[in-house]
Amino acid sequence: MQNNEQNKEQNKASHNPMRQELRFEVQGQEMAAIAWGPSDGLPVLALHGWLDNAETFYQLAPLLKGVRLIALDMMGHGLTSHRPSSMPYYIWDNVSDLLTVADELELDQIHLLGHSMGAAVSSLVAGTFPDRVASLVLLEGLAPLVYDALELPEKMADALRKRTRLRHRSPRYYSTMQEAVTARINGRFPVPEEAAERLVGRAIIKTEHGYHWRTDASVTLPSVVRLTEQQVCAFLERIRCPSLLCLAEQGIYPELTGTLATRVQGIQTDLFPGTHHFHLEPEPVVPLADRINRFYLSIG
Repeated sequence: MQNNEQNKEQNKASHNPMRQELRFEVQGQEMAAIAWGPSDGLPVLALHGWLDNAETFYQLAPLLKGVRLIALDMMGHGLTSHRPSSMPYYIWDNVSDLLTVADELELDQIHLLGHSMGAAVSSLVAGTFPDRVASLVLLEGLAPLVYDALELPEKMADALRKRTRLRHRSPRYYSTMQEAVTARINGRFPVPEEAAERLVGRAIIKTEHGYHWRTDASVTLPSVVRLTEQQVCAFLERIRCPSLLCLAEQGIYPELTGTLATRVQGIQTDLFPGTHHFHLEPEPVVPLADRINRFYLSIG
């Protein structure tokens, strides 16, 4: 059962005509989403980063002009269902999930906007189905992580060992919601307090034992199967749509302006102040939104 704070937030959102909660059926599972903007705006599917959820776009979405931003909670995140326990969280399975949503929305041409892991998924979609994707906006991310082929056997062994250990791990509980918010503020990729409250509100549940994450613990596990740089580049080289890569000065992917980005034909790259979550920071989000608006205007 949701706590009062969560109920108040969702009720407030339901009365906002520019924000709407959506649900989709994907492979027999329920996928949750938040839509911002006018119903007749340019439909853009948005994908969040690892361990985040659709609320990650709450600051950026209202600043996008004439855009209907539909931000998904990817499988295992936010209010979306978890994958079956026997099914690992491979990044490429998100490609099928996204296309299912696009089909439900009857979108023949898909505009994609992704942050971090969501950017990597977006690029995989565009590389796999280049005729289906109309544009890419990538925030602090471009492609799945790449590995040397010689690393892969040991990486697989390590991932399998961690998968076994997870089965015996007890869930962590917080006595108050504020404890969970503080943990998110001080996480690996820190975010401002208001943003942490938004993200945590959609990612936590209250039980008789206290608050714990809705997020499937399995999404924290490393992938059993990884991709080499040659494999990733094969996807990037197939992208044919207008593409915009936005990076943060204190971000985590400065190397993306190098080899990998050059594999995307005609990609535009811009640098902004801020950290990895610059789209959640009050100052960087304004010039970031302006750049994205100009990009959409340029592609008609």
